[in-house]
Amino acid sequence: MVPPRHGEGDQPKAGGGAVVPAAAAPPPVPLRETATSPSRGGLKRIALAAVAGAHGVKGELRLKLFSDSVESLARHSRFHVGARELELKEVKDGGKTAIARFEGIRDRTAAEAMRGLLVEIDREALPPLEEGEYYHADLIGLACVDEDGRALGTVVSVENFGAGDLLEVEQPNGKRSLIPFREPMARLDDGRITLDPEFLA
Repeated sequence: MVPPRHGEGDQPKAGGGAVVPAAAAPPPVPLRETATSPSRGGLKRIALAAVAGAHGVKGELRLKLFSDSVESLARHSRFHVGARELELKEVKDGGKTAIARFEGIRDRTAAEAMRGLLVEIDREALPPLEEGEYYHADLIGLACVDEDGRALGTVVSVENFGAGDLLEVEQPNGKRSLIPFREPMARLDDGRITLDPEFLA
């Protein structure tokens, strides 16, 4: 799921605007619709949110989450935001968005200047996985083949609309299809996806 983590149940969201201290380290939560990007040194970064704008006049940010709850942010203390590395001081549930305060962002002007930037962590900062689990981010870019190893395309994104993960597969001709990520339609095999070509539209 992604940069979500598959194999866990749904986790509750923090409600009522309660503040979640940074780096509180709650249990790992699934990360849905998580974007990925290269970081310095070729390491992969995972986007947990994007800055939607300013909140108030004291430098707080409204964040569009790419995860299930604010806990996915609160369990980390430092983030890459644009070209800067910032320390998260606190984050709270803001209804449709999260409200976050970062060190060094002190007024509305500074907060508004960050609109549209991704809030990212290094892939290696994510918690380790249990047997049979995966992060959506690790599926993106994997080659797709049939049972005989013939190339069928590449995973370009992972979606979940409530009924399980769907792999968006781009075929060599540029056409894209959504494939349920479960057997017998598709499975993860040694760093690539084996799927049934009958499900490619």
